[in-house]
Amino acid sequence: METRKIVILLTALMALLTFSMNSSAERVKDLANIGGVRSNPLIGYGLVVGLSGTGDKTAYADQSLMSMLSKFGIHLPPGTKSGSKNIAAVAIHAELPAFAKPGQKIDVTVSSLGNSKSLRGGTLLLTPLKAVDGNVYALAQGNLIVGGLDAAGADGSRITVNIPSVGRVPSGATVEKVVNNGFAQGNTITLNLRNSDFTTATNMVNAINKKLGGGTALALDADSIEVLAPRLPNQRVAFLSIIENIEVKGGMPAAKIIINSRTGTVVIGSNVRVSAAAVTHGNLVVKISESQAVSQPNPFAGGNTKTGQASEISVLNEGEGRMFKFPKGVTLDDIVQAVNKVGAAPGDLVAILEALKQAGALTAELMVI
Repeated sequence: METRKIVILLTALMALLTFSMNSSAERVKDLANIGGVRSNPLIGYGLVVGLSGTGDKTAYADQSLMSMLSKFGIHLPPGTKSGSKNIAAVAIHAELPAFAKPGQKIDVTVSSLGNSKSLRGGTLLLTPLKAVDGNVYALAQGNLIVGGLDAAGADGSRITVNIPSVGRVPSGATVEKVVNNGFAQGNTITLNLRNSDFTTATNMVNAINKKLGGGTALALDADSIEVLAPRLPNQRVAFLSIIENIEVKGGMPAAKIIINSRTGTVVIGSNVRVSAAAVTHGNLVVKISESQAVSQPNPFAGGNTKTGQASEISVLNEGEGRMFKFPKGVTLDDIVQAVNKVGAAPGDLVAILEALKQAGALTAELMVI
């Protein structure tokens, strides 16, 4: 079953990569980002209230509650503990889009900071969200949606489904301040490739110049392309609309094989090649049997009968050794077919690939994660 899974995975990846290679081109918007245009992370600290006995039992949750009450004119004696089980101290984080304007809504994620068992049914109280510069850019508040479940019985039994200590508030924050970016500044824009590649950068420059005229685009390096652009925002938006839909033939990625040593997942890139090599694979099943051994003395020896463990190790089955040969310059399809024939499990496949790499027969970077 495991062998079948890995063969299906490799075959599916091969089909996907083959389709990708056969496709003529990709749009600029799929290959590059516009320099300076990005989202900004926001973070805040607040309280979730209205929980059904699943709140925090921490000092800072109590302190936060007292601080909030004092702002409304309710002052309790120092050292007073609320004893409430219906509040939770939480961290709130969100992503502020690049062109978000005051009054627009963004989603927020709320995570418990203490020992709250569940945030289900809670309401986030008004919380300012700050950026790394310390300024407030949004205000968050609203009812939480929690996908997890936590339930406990009187006898101590407990069931937890997913993560009940994290929830979301869709459109739960209102943008209060605009983040400045360099989109409308200068007479150029910079396109940053998502995957640095000299071939892709060259092809993108040629495609833009062919569409908009020679000298419009200039490659700065394997990652960045500078494009002359109008200064007026309205014209710049229309200009970028044209650029992002230009089709570019991307360069073929470097040959790589990615191995996840924890899950046994193996991903083989489309450009992987194998030099002439022969691989043998066999199965060896070893059986270890444990049994009770009895030591019985002679009738007049005066000893005592004793028992002990006896181990027997034997080879049950030595699988038939199978050898297959890679001709020079085989492709991904040939490798998948060979793996299918040899019936290699994920662990066996990893060993085969490592051996080929050590032998210098594998033209690819072998990455173990």
